[in-house]
Amino acid sequence: MTSEKSVILFDGVCNLCNASIDFILKRDTKNQFLLGALQEDAGKKLLSRYEVNPEYLDSLVLIEDEKIYFRSTAALRIAKKLPGLWPLFYTLIILPSAIRDGAYDWIGRNRYRWFGKKNTCRLPSPEEKMKFLS
Repeated sequence: MTSEKSVILFDGVCNLCNASIDFILKRDTKNQFLLGALQEDAGKKLLSRYEVNPEYLDSLVLIEDEKIYFRSTAALRIAKKLPGLWPLFYTLIILPSAIRDGAYDWIGRNRYRWFGKKNTCRLPSPEEKMKFLS
């Protein structure tokens, strides 16, 4: 991996995913995360390194300490590193992943319909550029 930081890969055209990334960016005051779109070459390369289909777009992906996490586990592990009360959400990890991921997948299946999507991946602002893989 390119850094000691945790890497978050997200669907770069999904409006909900982009709003989530904006949320994380505003709260990542310790500069713990690097971000990248699943559709970009850097994201695909990382997925391949972890033997995941590089065309994978089904969920948020977190790569942390050389391990890869998907869906609700990724989201909860990210929340655990955010300041304020957000780490409290990590207590939901005690729920069976089938329940957590069932809710995650339901939102994921409907994300474009409910929140829309862009034609291209988001481009980081000049201030955000250092937090992105490419």
